[in-house]
Amino acid sequence: MLYKDFYKGKTVFKHWLSGMCYRNITFQLISEATMNQKVLVKQSDITHTPLHHRTVPNPPLNISHKIVHLSQRAVPGEAPPEGSSESSRASRQTREIPLIEAQDEEEEEEEEIHNEEEDENISKEAVEAATTVPYNPTHNATEPPVDYATTNINMNANETTEEESLTQPYWLDPTDAPPLADREEEFVNAVVPEYEDSNEPGSAMGLPSEASVMPTRLPPILLELRWLPPRTPTIYDGFNLYIYRDGNSTETATVDENTHEFFTELTEPGTYRVLVTTLSSSGDCEARESTTDTGFTFYLSLSGELLEEPQERPQAVSVRLLDSSTAAVSWAPSSESHNGSLVSVVSTTCLKPSLSQRMESTYCSEENTTSDIITNLTPGAQYRVVVYHTNGPLISPPSEPVIIDIEPTGVRELAVYPLSPTAVILSWQRSYHVAFRKYVLQTFFFNPVTLASEWTTYYEIAATASVIASVRVTDLLPAWYYNFRVSMVTWGDPPLSCCDSSTVSFVTAPEAPHISSVDYSHGVLYVRWTYGELFIDLSHSRMLHWQVVAVGKKGPEKSYSVDVTRNVMRASLPLPPGDIYNLTVTACTERSRNTSMPNIIKLEPAPPKSLYAVNVTHSSVTLLWTEEGVVDYYQVFCKANRPTKPTKEPKAWEPQTISSHLVTISGLMPSSTYNCTVISFSYSTPSKPAHIAVTTVAKEMNPSVAAISALAVLSILLISLLVLFLLVLRKKHLQMTRECGAETFVNFASFERDGKLPYNWRRSLFAFLTLLPSCLWTDYLLAFYINPW
Repeated sequence: MLYKDFYKGKTVFKHWLSGMCYRNITFQLISEATMNQKVLVKQSDITHTPLHHRTVPNPPLNISHKIVHLSQRAVPGEAPPEGSSESSRASRQTREIPLIEAQDEEEEEEEEIHNEEEDENISKEAVEAATTVPYNPTHNATEPPVDYATTNINMNANETTEEESLTQPYWLDPTDAPPLADREEEFVNAVVPEYEDSNEPGSAMGLPSEASVMPTRLPPILLELRWLPPRTPTIYDGFNLYIYRDGNSTETATVDENTHEFFTELTEPGTYRVLVTTLSSSGDCEARESTTDTGFTFYLSLSGELLEEPQERPQAVSVRLLDSSTAAVSWAPSSESHNGSLVSVVSTTCLKPSLSQRMESTYCSEENTTSDIITNLTPGAQYRVVVYHTNGPLISPPSEPVIIDIEPTGVRELAVYPLSPTAVILSWQRSYHVAFRKYVLQTFFFNPVTLASEWTTYYEIAATASVIASVRVTDLLPAWYYNFRVSMVTWGDPPLSCCDSSTVSFVTAPEAPHISSVDYSHGVLYVRWTYGELFIDLSHSRMLHWQVVAVGKKGPEKSYSVDVTRNVMRASLPLPPGDIYNLTVTACTERSRNTSMPNIIKLEPAPPKSLYAVNVTHSSVTLLWTEEGVVDYYQVFCKANRPTKPTKEPKAWEPQTISSHLVTISGLMPSSTYNCTVISFSYSTPSKPAHIAVTTVAKEMNPSVAAISALAVLSILLISLLVLFLLVLRKKHLQMTRECGAETFVNFASFERDGKLPYNWRRSLFAFLTLLPSCLWTDYLLAFYINPW
């Protein structure tokens, strides 16, 4: 047989017969070339030892079994006496019995009618089979021993004892079996020589037995096995039979290829596993058996009760969560008989984290329960639930596993603590009883680059045993609206995440603006500033407005402010001159603000306004003006246009320092023109000077003095005229004196008494006239047309 076309050094040999021994398998490299319509073939040498290989034979078909109680075969009243040697043990034997499925009823009738005759035929046909090496298949080595046998044995101990006392098994004499030497070359069902019951008397059966307490024995039970040949084409030489009790091999037998049944007696209770395999051993190849599992399992109680292993797995298994730590399991009814169910639960997530991060304490290993309620589940864990049907200690194949995922509890008390306009700290707490793999921090904000808002994962934090966790979030946009969400992600496959409700919103603080230029003109301060990056777009920002604040040091109103919309980064602010101001620009959002670095500005004082000269005299002048802004003091001095004697007017030339806006400058020359200057000073800084020209008036008397002087002059003139007039009259009087010589004086007292003179005549000029002779003064009065009488 030649195979070609090896692909990458290997090929699949098809169409080989099952159980066939193939010998002298060699591998060669073949090189073919065609030249002149001739095929040239060259083969490599064989450099390895030829190989032998036997294919695996097909397993036997339709394996069936039947349990027969041997005590039912004995005819009542004809059983051998108790304790006889013939009833000590029953030999394992082979006989031709039709298939169970077709001959059940016939067999029962024959057993009742020809029971005794059949036992005779069985003893004659019993033979010893050829011994073989016991075979221990690997798939049975991995099966865990079942612990239910002990419980069932204890439960049925009393019942079995009573049954044994009433019915004794019928044992055949082992000496009746033909010797092994007579049947050496014949493949028949036979007892393995190494296997003997522990209670057999052996060679000492004829000796009187000592009085002792014998262990409880199982009623005699016969196991009948039948099968069909394997599927053709299969090369095989026989069949191997293996019987295991409670996981230990108790019997191994080999029959030829023409034998399709096997009988053996079961003497001990327990869980039995029976395997029938096809054996292929002819040829030079190593013998091989079929590998397909063709066995079956049953349980034999102490009382002889047979419990079959359930073959139907539970169907329609479902798990319903009652709460975060409790679940209810349900399944469909089974068509097979069974006396219980078993629920197996194991956590698939418990062992995934490291020991320091492990938060689960239950179901880390597989745990079984007979209840359909599963308790003590951990939120956030994933569990694998499998249901088995039980029949005594036997269990059915497992149901399809059901995976249940429990959502984690999520975080609580999520809070934001600002650090800067671009950084915050998020802090939260979690429940103590929860299992999860990591925290996932997500942010939701409007992206000015993509012009879209979506949830994006910012950071993942591995789960720790700490109940409180925090993380620092950086690279945020200033004055921007953010949503933060912290969710738990489990270890399950696929992982679960919880919860979307664990969110918190926050508006970051704005950045501090930067004052770029300041200009002061005509009492108005013009300010410009920048914010963040160049060409930043504030249309989607949470910036509300700007606030420009100037705080003065001495002004009547120390604080001046103005609000500006967020899209304008300039402002004008009226400020009084002459003061020192602390200028700041503040960016304001709905919950926070940030102020620029203070800018100290010093404004020059304004010159005096509305300067007037009042009350100008020949030697002084009074100046009056109005002040603007903040002024500490003023300096005032006047300078003549054409000074003639500057040494005579020092006060006018020296500056005068005053604190009020009214000053009188004296020491000026009359009828002179002066240039007067007033300068404001604030924080020792002079303002621009204010000038005014003043002309003094000519020197003149005081009106009151002039009036007095005029009256004095007039008085002197009148007196001089009167004296002159009197002197003229004197002469005339002297002439008249001679004429009136001795005339008498006028009696003024009589005039007063008679009321001819006024009351205050003494105070009048007439008092003077009384001193003169009446001829004189009467003449004077008459000269002025005054009638003294």
